[in-house]
Amino acid sequence: MSAGRKWLPWLLIGGPIALFSLWAMFDNTRLYFVTLLNGLTLASLYFIVASGFTLVFGLMRNVNLAHGSLYLLGGYVGYVVAAKTGWWILALAAGFAAAALGGLLMQWFILRHMQGQDLRQTMVTIGLSIVIADILLWIFTGQVYQMEAPEWLQGPIRDIPLIRAYSAYRLSLLGFGILIGIGLWWLLTRTRVGMMIRAGVDDRGMLSASGVNVNLVFATTFALGAGLAGFGGVIGAVELSMVPGEDTRLLLASLIVVIVGGMGSVVGAAIGAAILGLAETYGLAYAPTYSVVFTFVILILVLAFRPRGIMGKAA
Repeated sequence: MSAGRKWLPWLLIGGPIALFSLWAMFDNTRLYFVTLLNGLTLASLYFIVASGFTLVFGLMRNVNLAHGSLYLLGGYVGYVVAAKTGWWILALAAGFAAAALGGLLMQWFILRHMQGQDLRQTMVTIGLSIVIADILLWIFTGQVYQMEAPEWLQGPIRDIPLIRAYSAYRLSLLGFGILIGIGLWWLLTRTRVGMMIRAGVDDRGMLSASGVNVNLVFATTFALGAGLAGFGGVIGAVELSMVPGEDTRLLLASLIVVIVGGMGSVVGAAIGAAILGLAETYGLAYAPTYSVVFTFVILILVLAFRPRGIMGKAA
C-alpha cells in the first residue's frame, strides 16, 4: 500500500471530525463536552456488551446472534433481583449469572455440535433469539422497566469544569468499561487460560492432543461472553431501560463494534465502541435527522480501507 493510500482513510475521517470539533467548541462549549461524555459513556456500555461478543464471535468464531437476547435476559433478571432485594450489586451478579448459564447451555447442547458451520450457527441462533425474546415478552409483557441507580451513584457530580454537572451513574460506566477491558486483556494475553483459548482457535486438534479439554475451555469462554452481555443488560436497565427491541439494537451495535474494531481484538472492540458511541451521540445532538447515517458512513470507510477492521490481523 502506498503512503498516500495509507493516510487517505485517516484524512477522510479525521479531517471533517477536526473541523467539526473546532466549530462545535466555539459555538457551544458546554454542549460539545457534555455530548463527548455522553458518547464515551454510551461507548462504555456498548463495549461491555460487545466485549462478550468479541470473545464468542471474534475470537472463538461462534456465530451467536442470540447475544442481544442474552443482554435482555440479564437485564430483566437483574431488575427482578434489585426489586426484591434492593441490592444493585446482587442484581449485577444475578444478571451476569443468568446470561452466562443461558450461554453455557446454548453452547454445550447446540453450538459445540456445529463448530465451523457458520450458516447453521447463524440460523439456529436467530431462532433462539426469537424464542428467548418471545418468552421474555410473555413473562414481562411490553411494559418499559427501568431500574434505579444505587444510592451512592444517584444524582449529579457538580462543579466539573466546562460542563458544571454530570450524572454520577453515567460517569461510573466509564470505570466499568475500563475495568472490564483491562480484565479481558489480562485474561487473554497474560494467563494460561487465555493461551489455551487462543491455541484452541488456531489449532483445536493440537490443543486437544496435548490433553486439554477443549470443549470445557470453549464452553467456559462462551459463558463468560454471554455473562458480559447480561452484565451490560443490568447496567442498561438503569440507563436505557428494558423494553422489547433493545436486544436487536444491542446485537446490531455489537456487530458494528466487532467489525469496525477487528475480530478477536479487545483493544479493537474498545476503539469500535468509542467510534460508534461518539457517532451516535454527536449525530443526535447536532444532526438528529441524519444521525444513523454517520454510523454507517464510518463503517463503510473503515471496511473500504481496513477490511479486517482497525485492529484486525490477517488469519
